[in-house]
Amino acid sequence: MKWSPQDAMQAYLNTLQLVILISIFLEVFYILCKTHSNDEDCTLGTRNIIQPQCMEFISALAAGNQAKLMVQVTSHQGINPLTIALAVAAKHTKARFVCILHQLQDIENYRAQLSCYDLEDAVELVYGNPCEVIMEFKNIDFAAIDCKFEGFLRLFEIIDVNLRGSVVVVSNIPERRTGASFGEVIKGRTGVDCVTRSIGEGMELTRIGLMNCCKPQKKRFKRFHVITFED
Repeated sequence: MKWSPQDAMQAYLNTLQLVILISIFLEVFYILCKTHSNDEDCTLGTRNIIQPQCMEFISALAAGNQAKLMVQVTSHQGINPLTIALAVAAKHTKARFVCILHQLQDIENYRAQLSCYDLEDAVELVYGNPCEVIMEFKNIDFAAIDCKFEGFLRLFEIIDVNLRGSVVVVSNIPERRTGASFGEVIKGRTGVDCVTRSIGEGMELTRIGLMNCCKPQKKRFKRFHVITFED
């Protein structure tokens, strides 16, 4: 993927602005709700959707890489901060962004939530078994997978990413065990590099691309770059 610093910066700023505005709105709403209501749940289901952790970075990464096809696999919790981040990037670059949901009855609710952020037209909400739905998409440029989805390991094996340049972000990584993350699934392949960093809740970012070998034979091989963020 060709890197565009202009698109990355614009998506970053757009996401940052959105996060700030929504955070202010939610805090005001929460205070008013608590003041005039005894109901403990004054969130309207939105307080857990928008959190600034990594949102700007993910949005900038997707837009900067000029991803044309982005796919997100959610858990039973539905849309999350990654949905918002990728929707902002897709809206800016006019990319196709597909969000795979588990519960059909929640789709209208999610559309309504996205419309509050003027992002409803930037996301295609699709219902179905992720391991079946994901097969419909080829050469995915940017993928986001929630590990709270029960069949995420199977999905790691069958997802069709663009080997010329793609990014896979995995969130909610479970307790460490063999094959528990996308990086661990592919690191046994030739040319895999792994770097681990700590950044809040467990998150893994894997960059995949074709690169030229620097050895005298000048052979070409597939090289996977894996950068993992975890607690």
